[in-house]
Amino acid sequence: MADLPFGFSAGDDPERDKRKKDPGSGSGPGGDPFGFGGGGDFDMSQLGQIFSKLGEMFSGAGSAMATGKASGPVNYDLARQLASNSIGFVAPVPEQTTKAVADAVHLAETWLDGVTALPAGTTTAVAWTPSDWIDNTLDTWKRLCDPVAEQLSTVWASALPEEAQAMAGPLLSVMTQMGGMAFGSQLGQALGKLSKEVLTSTDIGLPLGPKGVAALLPDAVEELAEGLEQPRSEIVTFLAAREAAHHRLFSHVPWLSAQLLSAVEAFAKGTKIDMSGIEEFARGFDPASLTDPSAMEQLLNQGIFEPKATPEQTAALDRLETLLALIEGWVQTVVSAALGDRIPGTSALSETLRRRRATGGPAEQTFATLVGLELRPRKMREAAVLWERLTEAVGADARDGVWQHPDLLPDGSDLDDPAAFIDHVLGGDISGIDSEIEQALNQARDTDGGGDGENTP
Repeated sequence: MADLPFGFSAGDDPERDKRKKDPGSGSGPGGDPFGFGGGGDFDMSQLGQIFSKLGEMFSGAGSAMATGKASGPVNYDLARQLASNSIGFVAPVPEQTTKAVADAVHLAETWLDGVTALPAGTTTAVAWTPSDWIDNTLDTWKRLCDPVAEQLSTVWASALPEEAQAMAGPLLSVMTQMGGMAFGSQLGQALGKLSKEVLTSTDIGLPLGPKGVAALLPDAVEELAEGLEQPRSEIVTFLAAREAAHHRLFSHVPWLSAQLLSAVEAFAKGTKIDMSGIEEFARGFDPASLTDPSAMEQLLNQGIFEPKATPEQTAALDRLETLLALIEGWVQTVVSAALGDRIPGTSALSETLRRRRATGGPAEQTFATLVGLELRPRKMREAAVLWERLTEAVGADARDGVWQHPDLLPDGSDLDDPAAFIDHVLGGDISGIDSEIEQALNQARDTDGGGDGENTP
């Protein structure tokens, strides 16, 4: 590999084989990199916290009715507790590992400068434990989950006849809180699993962490490296480059994050619920089951609060998947251009991650069941081909100029026929669209009597 990363050697860690043979010594089939770790799957011991929250739910139902203050559509306290329990105790990341991550991001940024017009978007680089990932991404998960959960918390109650709503009284509050607890329970389990699978803060294509903070998760990176032939130094640098490339988009394309979240909100607005499931639940509900752990677990996993697919949701999901594919395709294109001549295994690593995202793991499947969204693109390969061909045709600067406005981006049909989109760009259609946007804005200002243009893209 040319231009070795700071803080890395040319080969693999000489202690890796030793750790494989000694599960207690660190990462490998029998342990984790630092000799600590917790269980993975949900276990019955976690039901203690659920029962505690259940008691709070019933005791708080009366006060909520009296004050009119709702507790929210998702019980995030429960979600955090269950996620933390599934992670277990982990040691802090060693300073040497943190420095290696920072050096890898620094090197990746230097190489990316030569292949994209978008400037660096990272201000700091860190190494996270799974617990750090939970702490730094939970606020974003709230923004992703709240629209769906809020829709679900109101749609089933509003579907009841007015007479039934009046008679239900406090039961509606209890049911809403129970929905929040069920949602929080499943979310906590999903995030606990995801925290041990994700490699970086942008691994699923969304800006989950703080702006400008490039983060790698050494435990997950180590697990990935165990099954690959490339030296760990190359793998870390490759992942650092992907993380840095994502941050360039999210930092310097101001509308991108909002578009992603609006697609999730549009998905939520199309949510419908199968009232037959609620009716069946009500007929068969036995209050005594709340004292039976096995019955409680079955209740929380019945799926009565899960969203049902609708045409509106399908359209929103198509938009989200297309945008995620464009992001991932652009990242793959610029990373391959930046690292291809320096890291021989770049192509193989790109294919590994593409397949990893395409198939998804148990945690992503859990989240898809919970929210109804599969946060992974289905046309990553097609999007990468489009960006590569566009680069060859018009150069990196014109390629990156497409991100100036959402109307300039390719759509789903362009991914199937990239030649037509490239012809549009070569024919100057992008500048034409830009002019039309500016003309429309000018007309709007004239109509308003000369506004200050604060909302100008």
